[in-house]
Amino acid sequence: MTDPVEVVDDSDNPLCVLPLTDAARQTLRHRAVLVLVYDHEGRLYLQKRSGSKSLFPGRWDLSATGHVKAHESREDAAIRELREELGIRVAGLRLLHEVEACPTTGFAFVTLYSAGRVTGPILTNPDEISDGMYVDREELALLVRDFRDRLTPGLVHFWELGLLFPGEQD
Repeated sequence: MTDPVEVVDDSDNPLCVLPLTDAARQTLRHRAVLVLVYDHEGRLYLQKRSGSKSLFPGRWDLSATGHVKAHESREDAAIRELREELGIRVAGLRLLHEVEACPTTGFAFVTLYSAGRVTGPILTNPDEISDGMYVDREELALLVRDFRDRLTPGLVHFWELGLLFPGEQD
């Protein structure tokens, strides 16, 4: 059984708790988080999703991603995902953007955070991630232009909103 998530209404108010697989199968609204990680040069870390993932297996995605567990705050979920997927520990994150639940987001209210520039190694979890790389703005522009089908919709969406390289990162 997958972790329980809060199913929410169209205003993001909690309704009930269900396993994530049930909420996703029934296209019920829930919550997800995405976290951006940059190196000392300001390049964005992309993860390649494991081939065993149910959504977008083998596609390139943002640095760390995941669903908010029942009774967990969005920021706590984002901090947990950073630790579980990349082995990165942070005290806090910067909120960048929020997206309403819709078919494009898999019916998740999505919150985008930045961990800023991190130092030290990234220790990927092989159950979650099969590969990873840092890219600069120009490299990501080429990936979006020429390899869109190998990227997650979330990565493309936030690129098109201009939120992945908004200027100098922390």
